[in-house]
Amino acid sequence: MLKACRYRMYPNKEQKKLFFQHFGACRFVYNWALENKIRAYESENKPVSRFTLNKMLPDLKSEHVWLKNINSQSLQGATLNLENAFTRFFREKNGFPTFKSRKHPVQSFSVPQGYAVNFETHKIRLPKIGWVKTKLHRGYEGVGKTTTVSLTPTGQFYISILVDDGLEQPEAQQFDENTTIGIDVGIKDFAVLSNGEKIDNPRHLKAYLLRMKVLQRRLSRKQKGSNNRNKAKKAVAKLHEKIHNQRNDFQHKLSFRLVCENQAIALETLNVAGMLKNHKLAQHIADASWSSFVTQLKYKAQRQGKTILRIGQFEPSTRICSNCGYYNRGLTLADRDWVCPDCGSTHDRDINAAINIRKFALDKQNLIGI
Repeated sequence: MLKACRYRMYPNKEQKKLFFQHFGACRFVYNWALENKIRAYESENKPVSRFTLNKMLPDLKSEHVWLKNINSQSLQGATLNLENAFTRFFREKNGFPTFKSRKHPVQSFSVPQGYAVNFETHKIRLPKIGWVKTKLHRGYEGVGKTTTVSLTPTGQFYISILVDDGLEQPEAQQFDENTTIGIDVGIKDFAVLSNGEKIDNPRHLKAYLLRMKVLQRRLSRKQKGSNNRNKAKKAVAKLHEKIHNQRNDFQHKLSFRLVCENQAIALETLNVAGMLKNHKLAQHIADASWSSFVTQLKYKAQRQGKTILRIGQFEPSTRICSNCGYYNRGLTLADRDWVCPDCGSTHDRDINAAINIRKFALDKQNLIGI
């Protein structure tokens, strides 16, 4: 199986300069390749593969001599990233690839091979850069694949190493109604489980919203291009990074616990992009970050041989009585508790939805994916 190990890097001044040169060169090649693809399609109506673009790189280096100081495989990685961007565009309709900007908060370049990791000295050797001090806080077993060096908006350098541990993916374990749990995500409670447990929404963004407004106001008053503006921008980025880390920590711990305690997890498919168009709830929905939580559940379940069951977004999980199946047409968003007029059962809106999600998922005709 493939997994990524991420480490913090501490380059010196000369190495930082080389890092920024690699960021700029890979961005330049990416934009050059995108321009060539667009021009070829408009003039000849033919696509240009990354292999054709890679054959054109020596001529580009002759034209721009400074590209010769950059690792050649990192430049070829830029064309590979562009090829993957077009693949996602045609398959998933995620949006046409756009040109990269040096003002983007996150910069990165890849190193497919030729690097070395020394856990004893806590250093990683990169081509054209040398040995870089790295906090190797944990080891890994397996074959290292592509590495990616990235720069965060707060000015921190990280390296992500893709590792093939050589282990086969475990077979999916058997599950039934007793070993399957339904999860209904929400805003008031981050997640409500079919066993009746409610997990509070920590609302990380809301806790720092006033501080965020103060820092944003200070940033808006600084003169563009000044050092004070750069300092104010970094202060805003640090607060965003703190919120992001807190949210990630909470979701990782919760997803790991749910995967360990259950053989199968039933989830409802949500149209998050459509829900974000509701400006009254958009900030709370973005703060909850349900999509990243589902992503973490998926890959952790895959590693442990557990199963993720997904039901359609139009299943009436909230309006149906989980006891007798009565459909309550008059239920509104303000109704948090309701009594079934058919069987007399009293339902908590969210717990009832979680139970129905589990029931729908165990009925194979309602599944849209496993």
